Amino acid sequence: MSHGHRDPAPHGLSDLKSAGDVDARPGAFDPSAGRGVPTWLAATLNYCSRCGAALRLGSLPAEDRDRLACEACGFIAYVNPRLVVTTLPVNEAGEVVLLRRGIEPGRGLWAQPGGFMEIDESVHEGAIRETLEETGLVVEPGEVVGLYTRPEAAIVVIAFVARIVGGAPIATPEALEVRPFAPEAIPWAQIAFRTSAWALRDWIRRVRPDLEPDVR
Repeated sequence: MSHGHRDPAPHGLSDLKSAGDVDARPGAFDPSAGRGVPTWLAATLNYCSRCGAALRLGSLPAEDRDRLACEACGFIAYVNPRLVVTTLPVNEAGEVVLLRRGIEPGRGLWAQPGGFMEIDESVHEGAIRETLEETGLVVEPGEVVGLYTRPEAAIVVIAFVARIVGGAPIATPEALEVRPFAPEAIPWAQIAFRTSAWALRDWIRRVRPDLEPDVR
């Protein structure tokens, strides 16, 4: 079975929490692409990175599921999720700092700072770097609020509660606005990502359990 050509969706699109629920859109999640490989990602996995020959999806000895493999050199292309490191920066007033996204996906909506972890950094280093780049704030990551899996976006998101130890909130190319929200003032209808909503929900359960939000 060959992947063939597919038109990829923008990366991360299936993580958006917006009207119409993009998870239900055609192509957001395609099990036929290889036991759950998203269609947009499958479109990039047509050729062997070792020898350039075509990859084929099928059963292999000693593998518990169909795998992409090269018939020419035997290379197996394992498809693994990427790690997104994020923080929930909390100020001395107990407010969480969010950014209004300046780029797609989710431009104009609110999310916590974060991004893809680099290969040469720890999760703490990545969370600190991403927060500084997007908000101008220097943070000290603390406890893990949660780990969230989005197979449709091929990501695992880690969210830290973080103490603000320096810097100042500024608009950046990735943030139209950076501002704090009290737990009761979080704009749930304008939260960009399901993973952001889940992280905020789990943080609120710790600090203000009386404000249980309706987040699924």
